Amino acid sequence: MSPLMFARQLFVSSRPVSWINTAYPFAAAYLLSAREVDLVLVIGTLFFLIPYNVAMYGINDVFDYESDLRNPRKGGAHGAILDKGLHSAVLWTSGLLCAPFAVFLIVAGPPASWLVLALSLLAVVFYSAPPLRLKERPFADSVTSSIHFFSPAVYALVLTGATWTPQLVIVIVAFALWGLASHAFGAVQDVVADREAAISSIATARGGAWTVRFALVAYGAAGMLMLATSWPGPLAAMVVIPYLVTVWPYRSIRDEDAAAATRGWDRFLWLNQIAGFLVTLLLIWWWLLSR
Repeated sequence: MSPLMFARQLFVSSRPVSWINTAYPFAAAYLLSAREVDLVLVIGTLFFLIPYNVAMYGINDVFDYESDLRNPRKGGAHGAILDKGLHSAVLWTSGLLCAPFAVFLIVAGPPASWLVLALSLLAVVFYSAPPLRLKERPFADSVTSSIHFFSPAVYALVLTGATWTPQLVIVIVAFALWGLASHAFGAVQDVVADREAAISSIATARGGAWTVRFALVAYGAAGMLMLATSWPGPLAAMVVIPYLVTVWPYRSIRDEDAAAATRGWDRFLWLNQIAGFLVTLLLIWWWLLSR
């Protein structure tokens, strides 16, 4: 395969529509804490935008190959079906892309940040890769997936020496619950393909309907937590409402019809962009109030 074809496969595998979901938390947390644009912010944002996602999703597509072959939604925004001959190259590329960024961030940050970065990267690897393969451990799969998205924000806060107030902890926990709910709902659409490939998940273990209801509770809890934050934080609770509306129709879905949840997941992918815009407005408002 030509380098261009390989690059295209890697690009599709990395889910570019979702890149912002990891880069934004880092950039927003760093900027709000450090209150300046510097080289660490730029390098860190680039790292969580591209190499982090290439590694996270590339490793996933390598070790989920058997399931992906049975999954009709693969091949676009939902990820690539990587040719077996590319698996080794994808793993090597993932590591080589991440390495220089990780070295820079380690040199630039305090020791506490090294631990957070290491845990974040370990979650990226061992969500999919053996021997841990946490994505096949029900509940641990959703927790680990959530770590993928809230850990960049935690890393930025530790990197900048932010003060961990109760308000800040509430925001991070709410974000973690959003990630928990999002993974759980995303797992529902793959129930049939995962069972055929003998892959476990929260959805294969508990069933599609139970998992959708779990996601609804987690989204709701995230919104309720935001009500306990200082103004304009409570307005962020409203951002959860479109997620609840999107997920609600699938609360009684049968496992054999679970693939129908892909329609909701397609809306979810773009809903994240709208939610990110609304959260950005709130962060700007908070910035102005806290000056």
